[in-house]
Amino acid sequence: MDPAAFDHEEHMHRAFDLAREAVARGDRPFGSVLVRDNTVVDSASNRVVTEDDIRRHPELHLAYRAVRGFDPAGRAELVMYTSTEPCPMCAGGLVSAGLDRIVYSVGGDEIGEFTGDSPAVRAATILKGVTDVVGPVLNEDGRHLHETFDWAATRD
Repeated sequence: MDPAAFDHEEHMHRAFDLAREAVARGDRPFGSVLVRDNTVVDSASNRVVTEDDIRRHPELHLAYRAVRGFDPAGRAELVMYTSTEPCPMCAGGLVSAGLDRIVYSVGGDEIGEFTGDSPAVRAATILKGVTDVVGPVLNEDGRHLHETFDWAATRD
C-alpha cells in the first residue's frame, strides 16, 4: 500500500494519545506508532523519567524493536508517526532501522519554544537518503500537547 494513502490523522492521533499517556505517567509528552499497510504494528511513549533511562525516547525504542522484529525489506515498508520530530539521537538510531518514512507533528525547529533547547541538526538532515521525513501534520494539535505540559518543571 502507498503510505501517501494512509490515514495520517488517525495514526497521528494515536501518537498524541501515547504522548498524553506518557505525561499521565510522569514522563514528557512524546508518543510514536509504527504503521504497516495502514495498520499500527507497534507503539511506544516516552519513558525517560519513569524508567530513569535517557534512551527511552519512543522513536529510538521503536527503531530498536523494528530492527529486531522485521528484516530490512519489512522495515522499508514501515512508517513512523510521531508527536514530535525525532531528536538527533533518535534520528541516528533510525538510520539503522531504514524505515520508509517518518511523519511528525511538531518540528525540531519549534520544540525549543517549549523546552528551551533546539536540536543542532534536524532529523531530515540525518536521515537524508535513508528515510523520508514528512511534517508537520496536525501541527496545532501537537503544539497543544507541549503548550499544556509544564516544561519548566522538567528542566534540571
